[in-house]
Amino acid sequence: MTLISEPVRAELVSAYTAPERHYHDLRHIEAMLRLADDCGSAIMDRDALEAAIWFHDAIYDTRRNNNEERSAALAVARLAGTAGEDRIGCIAAMIRATAGHAMPDLADAAARRDCALFLDLDLAILGSPAADFDAFEAAVRREYDWVTESQWTLGRRAVLAGFQARPAIYVTDRFQASHEAAARGNIARAIARLDRAGSKRRSR
Repeated sequence: MTLISEPVRAELVSAYTAPERHYHDLRHIEAMLRLADDCGSAIMDRDALEAAIWFHDAIYDTRRNNNEERSAALAVARLAGTAGEDRIGCIAAMIRATAGHAMPDLADAAARRDCALFLDLDLAILGSPAADFDAFEAAVRREYDWVTESQWTLGRRAVLAGFQARPAIYVTDRFQASHEAAARGNIARAIARLDRAGSKRRSR
């Protein structure tokens, strides 16, 4: 039984269909839900995972750096009374973990497994086919259209290089096998493209 009521789902759909959303929109949520379906029996608490998916980008303001915390707080408020405090706390911890895409300290082994999968679902786009990844990069750039090109190049390069420097981008064996190589190839291409753009600006 889903933890999200129809009025809350409508509220979330409204948030994800706002005109300033170009990647972190309803399509992103639907893509994560489809991937979750593909994972099937690997998910321990499907309703909690689905709630984390729906809420994780509910608040997305590119001019602020606390969106994950605010989205987690919204989840706690909207899910109050639908599940126990510990279960809702796990959902909130999963949402907060998307700030740095690092595993939180969860005591429950089943919750840790679901959180690892949730984080990998969120980053699945990094290991998508090249055309889809490039469309993702362009869409995120549109969400940050107020940022100058030089600022974007430096900031985006830092984000991508951070993923590139990890021993593994994905947490689960499943996604390391299916997405890791493609993600590293896409990130390397994107960094090279940013470096070329920065070099052209400096040479003018």
